[in-house]
Amino acid sequence: MERRSQFTILSAANDWQKSARTAASALGSTDGRWALVSTSLTAMIAGSIAWLAIGTMPPMKGHGANASGHSTFLPYTLFQRLTRSADGAYASIAPFGPASNSRPKAPPAPVLDQSDDEPKSPSIETRTVTLDSGDTLAGALEDAGISGDDATAAVAALVKVYDSRDLRAGQSFDITYSTDPAAVHEAEQSSQFSTTTGEEDDADANGPIEPATTTPVSHLVSISFSPSVEQDITIARDASGAFVANQTTKQLARHEHRAGGTIDSSLYLAARQAGIPADIVVQMIHVFSYEVDFQRDLRPGNTFEVYYSYYDTPDGEHARAGDVSYVTMNLGGRTVTLYRYQPDPKEPADYFNAKGQSAKSMLMKTPVDGARISSGFGMRFHPVLGYSRMHKGIDFAVPVGTPVMAAGSGVVQIAGRLGGYGNYLRINHQNGYGTAYGHLSRLAPGIHSGSHVHQGQIVAYSGNTGMSTGPHLHYEILVSGAQVNPLKVKVATGRLLSGKERQLFMSERLHIDAQLAAMKLETKLADVSTDLRQAKAK
Repeated sequence: MERRSQFTILSAANDWQKSARTAASALGSTDGRWALVSTSLTAMIAGSIAWLAIGTMPPMKGHGANASGHSTFLPYTLFQRLTRSADGAYASIAPFGPASNSRPKAPPAPVLDQSDDEPKSPSIETRTVTLDSGDTLAGALEDAGISGDDATAAVAALVKVYDSRDLRAGQSFDITYSTDPAAVHEAEQSSQFSTTTGEEDDADANGPIEPATTTPVSHLVSISFSPSVEQDITIARDASGAFVANQTTKQLARHEHRAGGTIDSSLYLAARQAGIPADIVVQMIHVFSYEVDFQRDLRPGNTFEVYYSYYDTPDGEHARAGDVSYVTMNLGGRTVTLYRYQPDPKEPADYFNAKGQSAKSMLMKTPVDGARISSGFGMRFHPVLGYSRMHKGIDFAVPVGTPVMAAGSGVVQIAGRLGGYGNYLRINHQNGYGTAYGHLSRLAPGIHSGSHVHQGQIVAYSGNTGMSTGPHLHYEILVSGAQVNPLKVKVATGRLLSGKERQLFMSERLHIDAQLAAMKLETKLADVSTDLRQAKAK
């Protein structure tokens, strides 16, 4: 027993001597000393993290002094932040240090942040904001991060040069603003230290979605937009810091064009195929509507010609249509030629034939464009009532929503629902004449009993209301309160120029004829992508 103990002690002593010699040999070399330091640091870091981990454990309730459940341990969130932000070189807490032949890299030298010595200046940025349906300019600016005070002040400056109520959905604005570096830094820090308890690649596991961190806007500099192709508006700060709006109108170049074509289906389609802008085609139809019944007069093979103006911006972009100066249409055995003339600058221009007689009669022949008569005036079998009775007007087959024009100038007598007529409109004209419009889908804005309307004004839209079997417009002409056949009624014709007024017109007519003679007639084909109702809606 004694020999065994003595042998154990001698063996331990020998092992200790070998370890000491090995340690002394290791400490004698540079790699050995680095290994010892690295192992010590690893042990210290492992011990610290273990202490932090123990500190994050929930308290043991119901045991001893801690039965109350209160804890002073380190919060788990802070532990996560500290472990995530630790340097990668010390992230491993493996029990072994680096290999004896490797040397740890020295930590990088700290970079001095010179922002403390030199404060950053605000950055200037520009972005585009587009109005959505129902938006206001002030609301759109605030949604973009502009302060309520700046947004209100900018809109107040705008109304001095432009009515903000005329802004429409789709209008875009370029806003220039400055950002506060301090606020941006604070927002970035807030975003960096935000925590989540769910999986990063599982949206459902991360709880409710929160608004993303946005760049704070500290100062609105300017707003610019173009309400039309020929108009630019800028809202900017003056020397005192107050907002001031400036409006710039581009100098447009006027051009003339002579075009024509042959009708094979409708005047509108033939004119569009000839490359005539939709707005000019609408003017043509309106001018011809006093002299031409588009339902009964037009035939395939009829020809037309128009001389009109249009305007471009300095960079060649089309700005808007001008006026129709001359139109002519060959209806087989009859030719209708009209010239634009404006005797009184304070009154709208009128169209006259070659003899100086106005084309404008008291009532237009057709209150809708491109309409087909589906039912005439007289006795007929009523499709809803099931028996024959008098049809006291004519029906035009047109889709719901087709614009309905006032056949003549006058005062609205009735505007509302009226039995089998559905939505109904009646207009009183001069000399005992009146017109009525039934089965309307709706009235135009501002139309009510007592409204004054002018000839050709859009007063309603066709529909299918009341006792109706399909979309159409029911149209009546009344003489002394009694319905008469609109296709046979005789109405007063336009006035005939005389004296000096007629001489001025003849001079204008000769000038237009000279321009036509010097200009080539174009008949190019173009794609037709819109119809007349869409053009009128614009």
